[in-house]
This record gives sequence, structure tokens and C-alpha cells, in this order.
Amino acid sequence: MSTVVRHFATASRRIWRRISNGLLIDARRILGIQVPAASWLGICMPTSILTCCVLLCWAAVPAAVRAQPLDPARPQVVKLWDGPAPGAAGDTPQDIPTAWLYAASAVPDAGARAPVLVIFPGGGYGGLAIDHEGHAIARWANSLGMMAVIVEYRHRGRGYGHPAPMLDAQRAIRYVRHHADVWQIDPQRVGVIGFSAGGHLATTVLTKFDAGNPGSPDPIERESCRPDFGIACYPVVALGEAFTHRGSQRNLLGDEAPADLVRLMSNEKQVRPDSPPCFLWHTADDAVVSVENSLRFASSLSAAGVPFELHVFPHGRHGLGLAQGHPGVDQWPDLCQNWLVRLGMIAE
Repeated sequence: MSTVVRHFATASRRIWRRISNGLLIDARRILGIQVPAASWLGICMPTSILTCCVLLCWAAVPAAVRAQPLDPARPQVVKLWDGPAPGAAGDTPQDIPTAWLYAASAVPDAGARAPVLVIFPGGGYGGLAIDHEGHAIARWANSLGMMAVIVEYRHRGRGYGHPAPMLDAQRAIRYVRHHADVWQIDPQRVGVIGFSAGGHLATTVLTKFDAGNPGSPDPIERESCRPDFGIACYPVVALGEAFTHRGSQRNLLGDEAPADLVRLMSNEKQVRPDSPPCFLWHTADDAVVSVENSLRFASSLSAAGVPFELHVFPHGRHGLGLAQGHPGVDQWPDLCQNWLVRLGMIAE
């Protein structure tokens, strides 16, 4: 019996048992889902009973089990955890990390699998610049034949600091790999891109990753969270330095973070020999997040023998996203595309 059928049958038996006892069905109590009480007024009619049972049984199947193929014309939003996220303080939308799924619009060869770009918008760990550093980037990734996943990770504006953003980012990578067969994506071509504080999150998962927990009861947690490549755009990287973006550090770690935690999250100090290849770009006169962040991260990648490509443009304000209309800086998407082709992550 398939997993979906088994969940369906179990839920069906529970619901029919309640009906046979002549009790009012309270969907919220049986299945833990929110259904308006008014929707049950027709329960006495046999056809209504049948319809409600079908809907409830399907709702009872975990999202990880009932994932469906994606529609390229319609982005979807999913919860990264079926239950509460680790460290969740409640169950409001503020406590629930989600992701926007943009299916790959076209895969070059029949039967081929698309690469994936997991996107971390910036916002100083106090918000998310989800339009020009999220949805616009997803559309760009789609134009390269990639599936795109925008992560709405928890941050200080939602009441969360470390480790919530990192856990949400790692979970998104595992989540994508777990659904590789359903979504027809390549689990060995899953990369990340981050902007500003989202660049800090990207360099965090480039330096802090594992192969998954094979003993976990959650099948998603059995997947690796190591990206296959990373792209860091005007990133915050270093913490505890004179040039550090203080707002990002404060929102992530608080005002009085211990020195060992500051060092742990100062990602230029955490590069590993097995860190993935990385593309970085910055502007020399960025007045918000110093170019020194990218320079130091590139230096650490070089010292560890990790392949990287770094572009520093002489002029350009912070937060440019795709940098359309900004001569010079607007080269970065094409430069990055060429890098991805040479890396074997996308087709020419």
C-alpha cells in the first residue's frame, strides 16, 4: 500500500468512526486543521458526508507526502515544516517560515532535470526585501532554466534571531532535495543566492552544513543541506569588525553576543575546504555594507582552495538587486550566468 493510500485509509477510518457514533464532526479537534463550523451544517446528508470525508482525508496526508508537480505559470507558497518550526514561539504567520516555489519554465531536454536556485532576500535580519531581491531574482533564475525558491525566513522583525534564520535556510535546501523526483529537479545542482544580510545567510549555509540525519523520523531532515554552489551579492559576511554592518549583527545575535558566537557567525572565519564554489560581487563605494566583507570572504575561499569568482565594480549604491539601469554593475547577471555555465550548473 502506498504512503498516500495508507494515510488516506487511516484518516477515513477515524472520520467514519465518529460519524457512526452519531457525533458532530469537529474537524479542528480530529485533524488539527481550521475549518469554519458553518461548513458542517450539511453533514446529515449522505452526499455531504462523502464529500467532507474525501476532503478531510486528503488534508490529513502530510504535505511532504502529497506534494504535487509544480505549475510554471503559478508560483506556490509552502510551509517548510508540517508542524512547528524549531524554536517557534507560537503558531501565527510570524512563526511559520515559508517558501515561494517558482517552477522551471523550461528544461532543455526531455526527461532532463532542472537546477534549483534557493533565494535569501536581504533586509538586515529585520525584514525581507522580497520584491527586488526575491521575486525579481526568481524570474531571472527561471529565465536561465532553473527552478527558484524564495525563502521567507524568520528574522528579528518577526521576533527571531539566531539560529532561526540558519535553520530555515538549511531546511529549504533539504526540502528541495526531498522533492526532487516530484518536481523533476536535480538534487546535485541546488545552489543558493543571497543579498546583503541574505548574503550573510548564504555564506552561512556555504560554511555550515551537514549530510543530513539518517536516523531522523522526518524524511526531509535526512537530506543534505550542503549547497552545490553559492552566489553572494553585496553580502554582510564579517561580524565583530570595525566595518561590520552593526544592524545585521544586532538583529541576528543581540546586543551582547558572546565572542565565540560572534566568531562562529563571522563566516569568513568558517570557510571549509569542502565549502562549495562561490560567485561574489560588490561595489567599491557601497556605503552601507563595506566591500571588505566580500574581499575577506574571497581571501578565505582562496586560502582554503575553494573555487570562487569575485567582481568589484567601482560605483553603485547598496541594494541594487539585478542592477538594471546601473551601467557597469548591470553586468553581474550575465557574468554570473557565464560562471554557472562553466560550473556545469546550467546549460549554455
